[in-house]
Amino acid sequence: MTTGTVAANNKSTLCKLHIREIHASVNLPALSEIFARLESASILGGNSPESNANRFSYWAASPKEVFEFRAGQQDPFGKLRLALDKYKLEEDPGLKLPKGIFCGGWVGYFSYELGRYIERLPQTTIDDLKIPLIRLCFYDRLIAYDHLKNNFRLIGLQLPNDVEKPDEKLAALEKLLTQSQKVSVKPPCPADLDNIDFSQIRCNMDADYYLETIEKIKRYIYDGDVYQVNFSQRFECDYNASPVQLYHWQNLHNPSPYAAYIDGGGFTIVSASPEMFITIADDVISTKPIKGTRPRVNNSTQADLQNAKNFNELLCSKKEQAELNMIIDLERNDVAKICEYGTRKVVEGRTIESYPTVFHAVATVAGQLREEISFCDCLKAMFPGGSITGAPKIRSMEIIDETEPTARGVYTGSIGFISIDGNVCLNIAIRTIIITDRIAFAQTGGGIVADSDPQAEWEETITKARALLAGINSVMHRA
Repeated sequence: MTTGTVAANNKSTLCKLHIREIHASVNLPALSEIFARLESASILGGNSPESNANRFSYWAASPKEVFEFRAGQQDPFGKLRLALDKYKLEEDPGLKLPKGIFCGGWVGYFSYELGRYIERLPQTTIDDLKIPLIRLCFYDRLIAYDHLKNNFRLIGLQLPNDVEKPDEKLAALEKLLTQSQKVSVKPPCPADLDNIDFSQIRCNMDADYYLETIEKIKRYIYDGDVYQVNFSQRFECDYNASPVQLYHWQNLHNPSPYAAYIDGGGFTIVSASPEMFITIADDVISTKPIKGTRPRVNNSTQADLQNAKNFNELLCSKKEQAELNMIIDLERNDVAKICEYGTRKVVEGRTIESYPTVFHAVATVAGQLREEISFCDCLKAMFPGGSITGAPKIRSMEIIDETEPTARGVYTGSIGFISIDGNVCLNIAIRTIIITDRIAFAQTGGGIVADSDPQAEWEETITKARALLAGINSVMHRA
């Protein structure tokens, strides 16, 4: 395994795809448990979310190569382009794959602060975690689970001068499947989301600072600087359990279609994100911003009545409607930079989606990519997602830097895959926990607009944080 960038002027390495379909009775948490023991494991999905947004889950480990880009280095997109261009898939007209599937390639994340390399922005936040801005692993083998057809695909890439034969790679994957059948993962205990003792949770700001900052942002809005700013706060607490235990908890009690587990070596990322940043399939790019949240309860005798009230409140909220409309316009503009003229459109207008602990208002924007557009072009046009910056994007990001004391890191960046065949699926890294040096960091925020109520915005961030902190508490007490 190598770390770093790819040498300039490298010719692409042609890879041949080999796939074996298997119908097996496998417990998905057990498979995650097995892979989490391996080097530089990456897991995407691994649960059965209520939403049908993402059809596949993936497990990979022991990458052939690792690409990292750190703060202070130069030309991230040039280096990234060289890395992505190193491997290409050999065409096979007889091979039929489901639309959008990951068939090997790169898995990892892009930190929010990568945006500084796209736009000229101030840099006054403190980067106390000091993890790479980009970390991608190239996997030449993986296991994919099809939630629609309830079967597994063992996927292997044959590279020139491979020591292992394709059948040996697939056999090694099948062995891991077999091993997982012998592993028992005890279901994580539920947690009481309503009784989190926030006095025991450390934060990068206090309530007074948060409320004062909301008023400051509203003054920027009144002065015409911005229409909306996404403002967040970061929580932290001690964590001495295995990170995969927290992933098990999230996947059972807070399942989401864009969940992710990333072993970064000295740190681990556990994401329960419900939000898709971009997908690319058949040269169509889509983005699905979330704007608007209400709590959803499951442990009350009045749950149905309360949930109906919260659902309807979000559905009818003029503030939340306006907030999402602003971001739809922003995303339409971003998509237009890279798409064929006339193909950009709002595929699905504002709808309310239900998740285990919250209701979200979402919309979908898509367009046909121009022929010359690369993944790096898409990233520079779209990143970071408008739903977690504000509008206009650049001025909002300047205000975020001014008002948030610590660098966001992976939070509100993106996690997912860039497939060797050009398919892409990246989430918005919300509901995401970073574990490093036996400390868990969780960050939550919301969109601030002219008529935002500071106390209500504060309570929304607490609502979002409860599910994350409840999981941490539950796993810690069990450990």
